[in-house]
Amino acid sequence: MKYEDYKDIYFRLKKPSDIESVAKATGLDKELLLVMYSQRTVRDATKRYHIIKGQVPQILRKWRAGKTMVSIAHELNFPPILLAMLVFQADGMPRKIFWKYIRDPEKCPDQRIKKEILKINAADIIYSPEGMEVQEKRGQWGEKLLQEWLDIHGLKYRTEVELRGEYPKTPDALLAKPMELNGVMINWIESKASFGDEVELRKNVRKQLKPYTELFGNGAVVYWFGYIEGIEPPEGITLFGRELAEMNPICK
Repeated sequence: MKYEDYKDIYFRLKKPSDIESVAKATGLDKELLLVMYSQRTVRDATKRYHIIKGQVPQILRKWRAGKTMVSIAHELNFPPILLAMLVFQADGMPRKIFWKYIRDPEKCPDQRIKKEILKINAADIIYSPEGMEVQEKRGQWGEKLLQEWLDIHGLKYRTEVELRGEYPKTPDALLAKPMELNGVMINWIESKASFGDEVELRKNVRKQLKPYTELFGNGAVVYWFGYIEGIEPPEGITLFGRELAEMNPICK
């Protein structure tokens, strides 16, 4: 995707309902738009977390006066579940208890809080149990795609689960032998069920990809929902999108 197109779409995804409207206007897949919306929302929430936290005393007063958590979250453009966590903690609810109620609202004895939790779970498509499950399944889907591609081409590899405990950092697939892919020698592949913009790539490089190159040599990361054209990863790391599924590796 060209940067100009990406930037336009990214900044149009301000709330969950924008996914549907942007999909209709652009013809883009709604799952891709959900991924982009999720990435933007998480980044914005991380950036503004302490700002919102500083406003919690005023927010708590509004809630005690009868305003719903969802309506306050919409006003602040902040994830409802994260907002509720901050507010209910300030009101004396331990964090562990809060997440217990989020996972199972029926266990909450307070009827008003129970209603609030049901509403914020329905409104928050990222931090709710359902939203987290969607993200987990998306990640598993990407890993399965990668493993199927490796199996189709008869490539031997070890998975992250098989490597765990043997190395401090483990990619999704460590190849038994190097392979050549699109003219590049590769020793490992990491699957990402996300969109590769500069922020995502920089985060992945710092936390995972750079350590992999130090441990195993050159490798690749697959962004199954695409990446920005012309984005440059550090030396030793090659980017691929869903086009990987159509590529034929050369085994060495």
